[in-house]
Order: sequence, then structure tokens, then C-alpha cells
Amino acid sequence: MLDTNRFGSARLRWLFEHCLLVTVARMMLPARKAPKFHLRKSEWVVLVVIFVYSFIPGFGGLIRVLELAGGPQIAPANLRALLAPTPIILHILCSFLFCIVGAVQFVPSIRRQHPAAHRVIGRVIAIAGCMSALTGLWMTHFYVFPEALQGVALYWVRIVLGTAMTSLIIWSVIAIRSGNVFQHSASMVRAYAIGQGASTQTVLGIAWIIAAGSEAMGPLRDGLMIFAWVVNLIAAEIFIRAILRPPKRQGEL
Repeated sequence: MLDTNRFGSARLRWLFEHCLLVTVARMMLPARKAPKFHLRKSEWVVLVVIFVYSFIPGFGGLIRVLELAGGPQIAPANLRALLAPTPIILHILCSFLFCIVGAVQFVPSIRRQHPAAHRVIGRVIAIAGCMSALTGLWMTHFYVFPEALQGVALYWVRIVLGTAMTSLIIWSVIAIRSGNVFQHSASMVRAYAIGQGASTQTVLGIAWIIAAGSEAMGPLRDGLMIFAWVVNLIAAEIFIRAILRPPKRQGEL
């Protein structure tokens, strides 16, 4: 019994001394500072522009999600969403994540100062982007749209672009794992341009209502929506060639 008590006291004394030494050592070590993001003014401008540009379709989509979750109805009723709500909820949430969080990936300072954060965010938006594209493909094919909202041309453009967006994201992952940074960045910019189609479509739709006094429907609506993707993809190619700049070949040096 005496030996047991001695052993217990020695054990408690050892734990006390150990905890004391650890506490003193931590007090002597310099405190770690929280990571800071030092962005240039131009980078702040890019982020703000993308956030504002994504606000209307993103906010409208979140309202629809709240309605489908049992909240009050604010937007006009959508029978397709009521009959099969899961694809549209996933599409809205993943698109919002891809467009809003994906904007951070365009900031060079964050990539340089916090590469680990860039990689984590990249994985998140890669999954979100693929889910956005795949749910978009599902809705395009299985939802029944009236001719006024989706004609044959818009159907096939959506199918092609949804497939292309998924392929570009997958290729960007393959490219960065093989060390091809330019192809990785270029593929993600093109995928992002496709994913941001709803934002440009919203801007063009509002501009048409202001100019014509009524909402575009039928083939005219299809044409405006297709034109929005064309504008985005042209802007993406300009950005890739002006900012990313593909590496020169050996013969061009």
C-alpha cells in the first residue's frame, strides 16, 4: 500500500513538472501571428467587380433555395423546381460557391503568400464547378422547358458548354498535378467563364428590358443567352493571352 502511494505521488509530481516546463517553454517562444492578406488596390478592384457581377444571379438563386426549403415565396413559382428540387438546389449552391469563392483564385497575392490556401480552395471549387456543370446538364436534359424559355439551339449549347466545363476542370487538375501551371490556369479561366454565364445573361437581360420595355422570349432569349457565353469566352481568351501569357517555345527564344 505504501509503495502504491509513493508511486502515485511521484507520478503526480512528474506530471506537474512536465506541465510547468511546457507552459514556460510556450511563454518563451514568440507567438505565431495570424496569416494576413496583403492585396494591391487592383486586386481589391477585381474581387469587388466579380462579387458585384455575381450578386444578382447568386442572390436570386439563394432566394429560390430558401423557398424550396420551406421559406416564403418571393420569386415567381417554378413548377420544375417544385417537382424535382434537388438538382436545382445543388446547382444553385455549387454555382454560387464556384463563382464567389472562385474569384479569390484570380488574386496573385493570395497564391504567392498562401499557396496552401490556394490549393485547398482550388479543390473545393473544382468539386463545386463539376457539380454545377453536371446538375446543369441534368436539368437541361430532363426538365421540360417551354419553347419560350429554351429552344433547340439553347439546349445544345447548354449540353456542349456543360460538358466542356466539366472537362476543363478535370483537365486543369490533371495539368497542375503534372506541373503544367499555364494549362491549369488557362483551363480554370475558361471553365470560370462558362460558369459565370448566368451573370452576363442577367446583365444582358436587364439591358434588353430597359431598352425594349419587355423581357426577351423565344429565339431572341436563346440568342441573348448564347451571346453571353460568347462574350465570356472571348474575355477569357483575352485574359489568358494578356495576363497568363503562354510560355515561349525554345525556337522563339
